[in-house]
Amino acid sequence: MTLPVAWKMPLPLPDPACIEGARAQQNSLTKPPGSLGRLEEAAVALCGQQHRAVPSVDRVHIAVFAGDHGVCDEGVSAFPQAVTAQMIANFAGGGAAISVLARELGAALEVVNLGTVGNVPADLPGVIDASIAPATGNIAVQPAMTDVQVAAALTAGDRAAARAAEAGADLLIAGDMGIGNTTTAAAVACALLYEAPEALVGAGTGLAPEAIQHKATVVGRALNRHGENREPLAVLQSLGGFEIAAIAGAYLGAAARGIPVLVDGFIASAGALIAVRQQPTLRSWLHFGHRSAEQGHRRVLDALEAEPLLDLGMRLGEGSGAATAVTLLRSACALHNRMASFADAGVSDGKG
Repeated sequence: MTLPVAWKMPLPLPDPACIEGARAQQNSLTKPPGSLGRLEEAAVALCGQQHRAVPSVDRVHIAVFAGDHGVCDEGVSAFPQAVTAQMIANFAGGGAAISVLARELGAALEVVNLGTVGNVPADLPGVIDASIAPATGNIAVQPAMTDVQVAAALTAGDRAAARAAEAGADLLIAGDMGIGNTTTAAAVACALLYEAPEALVGAGTGLAPEAIQHKATVVGRALNRHGENREPLAVLQSLGGFEIAAIAGAYLGAAARGIPVLVDGFIASAGALIAVRQQPTLRSWLHFGHRSAEQGHRRVLDALEAEPLLDLGMRLGEGSGAATAVTLLRSACALHNRMASFADAGVSDGKG
């Protein structure tokens, strides 16, 4: 199995000198120290990640990874699998939520098709064909991916990060599309966090309580089949999805290339959890856009020691929550870069 270099090679660290300088800059501005809260923290982190005194998130690269899931055979979704392919066309046509948000942000948007049950028309604008198989295996009865397939999905994510770097991106957002993917994300999170399915399985596409219980039962079957191996690659291959693997690959690839990451919701955070368990250094490259309404997301965020920027009750996926939070990061950069210092403004700093 040939994995992307970033899966095992040491990742770079943010620049401590830039972080120290950014903190000094924040403390010199015309405000009480710390009074801009997490906007200050975000700006300081970006300075260290971008190795510069003037942080920026003007150039945002959004990669939405799409793939279908064999576990849908178990009746875990309120929507048919045909929706995955249909939504890829909707992304390309500009009608999806992430398409609208990308236009508003002036962000680059690409969609990476990792394999769908439904037919995806050829040559859709902005859609990259990286098809692996029509769907993953049904995790309730078999591993999600073969060795070759999980490596291909991780590599597809790494290549998206390479395209972001080539475009000079200041920030990477990875989104997801795949009917059934809250089931696989919950299975991955349960395995890594030693949680019962009932603690993490949620409504997904809008399931009723009895359907949520059925979904938790399916996840329980998958966990029993998988066994006790908690090594990140083993969990990903056995229980994950093409898009979860690609998201993990994209995050690691972005950090390896010095690009900060803004993490989206439950699916994206499951990818982040896998990647951080493999490469703990990755955590210092991650910002978190929002807290999803999906039941398991809070627990995954806690495991990642993450406090997201927004909590709006969103649970769409696609990268939409992270894209919504970009405006806050841009505000953090503007404040850091443009506020007057006490000395420049002739304002007393209260120290003498």
